[in-house]
Amino acid sequence: MRRLTRRIIAGPLLVLAAGAGTGLAPDAAQAATGISATIRVSSTLMVRAAATLDSRVLGSLRNGQKVTALCGVTGPSVRGSIRTTTQWDKLSTGGYVTDAYVAAARGIPRCTTPQAQKVQAKPATKTTYKVGTVRSADGKVNIRTGPSPLSPVKRTVLTGAKVQEVCGVVGTLVKGTVRTTTQWNRLSDGTYISHAYVVTPTLHLCPGAASTPPASTPALTPDQFVAAAVPGAQAGWREYGVPASTTIAQAILESGWGRSSLSTTDRNYFGIKCQGSSYGTLASGCHVYHTTECGSTAASCYATSASFRTYATMANSFRDHGNFLKVNSRYKPAFVYTKDANKFIWTVWKAGYATDPTYFTKVTGLMATYNLYQYDTWK
Repeated sequence: MRRLTRRIIAGPLLVLAAGAGTGLAPDAAQAATGISATIRVSSTLMVRAAATLDSRVLGSLRNGQKVTALCGVTGPSVRGSIRTTTQWDKLSTGGYVTDAYVAAARGIPRCTTPQAQKVQAKPATKTTYKVGTVRSADGKVNIRTGPSPLSPVKRTVLTGAKVQEVCGVVGTLVKGTVRTTTQWNRLSDGTYISHAYVVTPTLHLCPGAASTPPASTPALTPDQFVAAAVPGAQAGWREYGVPASTTIAQAILESGWGRSSLSTTDRNYFGIKCQGSSYGTLASGCHVYHTTECGSTAASCYATSASFRTYATMANSFRDHGNFLKVNSRYKPAFVYTKDANKFIWTVWKAGYATDPTYFTKVTGLMATYNLYQYDTWK
């Protein structure tokens, strides 16, 4: 795998709340009856506070569990075991689940809003903004829902694009083409772009915004990282046959316990690249980074740029690692050893997965030191 030579995102990862998605309340008839449904999922299905993949997790549902769906709203598209859909179902117990894993007894109606009394509309206020110009030597620049590289991407812009900026807030430190700064600029549509990539007139602080960065989020301890990695790694074994212990150890080694720029910014724990503009079914997009490519010796290394996959969740990165190995024919011999983690990673390494002559020793050393074999679910 390729190593990064320059971090685009530096400093602590700071997240300002961008607001959860707003669910629409069902009408009285829907709330009184609901639709009986069954969950069809290979592992567990997250119940979230709103109809988005990045909203707070309220709980989880297991395969075959019965639920009552009140109504459906529109959210991010999800490819599930039953269908690919943008519908999210509001449950009678509270929270939302994607309809991609829900088998209902009959069609789930759309959520509706109660009729409110008409009120006199306030005169529309004109939003004043200043025009900024995007400057990027790093490829496309993401415009996000909040002032952090962890916030969902709404769209991307190219260098030279004009943006309508209203005010500034303090968020995650970004090292960009124009400057290194914690300032993020709020645009006229409520989205954010890092000030590190914009040439702009002076902006005032947004009303109510803090003038200093919030406290940094501490890095995960090894135990916390392993606990967070297990569900995605085990899903990768069930779906593709890659031993969970191998996947977790590779993630530890390749992401530095989740502290690499790829993993903290884009939840990419294995350095999997985009192929052109294609990023498969488990990733959420692509992000261009400056990297170093190397041949068989250090003397053959040279600076370049590459586009890496981005993920909505840690689990999706781990599952995509399994998919990556499964669909690449060079690693086919390894899948004879789906229940022998050491032989599996040996065969993958010998097939050319990594040029580091100690890669196999490092991976198996992590597997032994942290007893990662206990997470191999065939045992």
